[in-house]
Amino acid sequence: MSYRHSMICYTQGISCVSPVQWRGLDGLVSVYWQAEGQAGAHGYYLSPDPRIMFFFDDVSSHILISNRDDEMRRNGRPMMRALYVPAGVPMWSRFTGHHVFAHLDLHIHKDRMMRFLTPTVGASAALAALRRPVEIQDADAIHTLAGLLVGEVAQPSRHGVFAESLVGSIVTGLLDIPHEGAERASGGLTPAQMNRLAARLEKAGDHRLTVAEMAATVGLSESWFATVFKQTTGQTPLQWQMAQRIGQAQKLLVETDLTVADVAAQVGFSDQAHLTRVFRQVAGETPAAWRRMQLVS
Repeated sequence: MSYRHSMICYTQGISCVSPVQWRGLDGLVSVYWQAEGQAGAHGYYLSPDPRIMFFFDDVSSHILISNRDDEMRRNGRPMMRALYVPAGVPMWSRFTGHHVFAHLDLHIHKDRMMRFLTPTVGASAALAALRRPVEIQDADAIHTLAGLLVGEVAQPSRHGVFAESLVGSIVTGLLDIPHEGAERASGGLTPAQMNRLAARLEKAGDHRLTVAEMAATVGLSESWFATVFKQTTGQTPLQWQMAQRIGQAQKLLVETDLTVADVAAQVGFSDQAHLTRVFRQVAGETPAAWRRMQLVS
């Protein structure tokens, strides 16, 4: 299928350091960029089609991103090495300092993605996977595939079907597609989505997220997220988050010499009394008593 991608893109302080290389294939366009961003450089991106971004080096300490403009102005989250951005999901980016980088962009028509995935995983699972954003840092396997694809973009040496197969392998290696036999609640969150939530919560300075922030992390509306989260875990998002914070408090109590008051501050409780009250509800003991029991055992 012939295809020409379209994307709204506004940038400031970001420029190419060598000519952009691209290649159009069946229902997709592969683009290889080598560029640099100045400190404070920023961008806005919105595409009507799904897209994949892969960075050939770690940019997590140099680039922050968000899917909400107001959140980007406050903070943002680190850019991972490999990202899948569903159709219609906006992205804002900001550079924390000058950085030179290289990345591969794959713009893929939704129908092309469906045609590739449906015969193997089914239409329903394919549609669900296309709606779920993915951001991963450990992407060594994709690095190898992306490097081969860049070679076929810069200097094609084989039939286009080879490059298309590389794109297909990148898609299946990155998208959140449950493996055969994976158990999940009907209509619920996948294990990968739950892992993404846990990682986002751990990165939050006070280990606290709003329900809206949690929903945005897995690419769902706030109301739908609350429903499927309860189906998946049996808890509300805030109940689950509180249990995660208590788990982090337990880790600090065992692995550090921090006072209970310091632990309370690190995991986002207003004071020691607040942590003690919630900790007793969850663990059945006060933090001090629980710590003593762990040290004895």
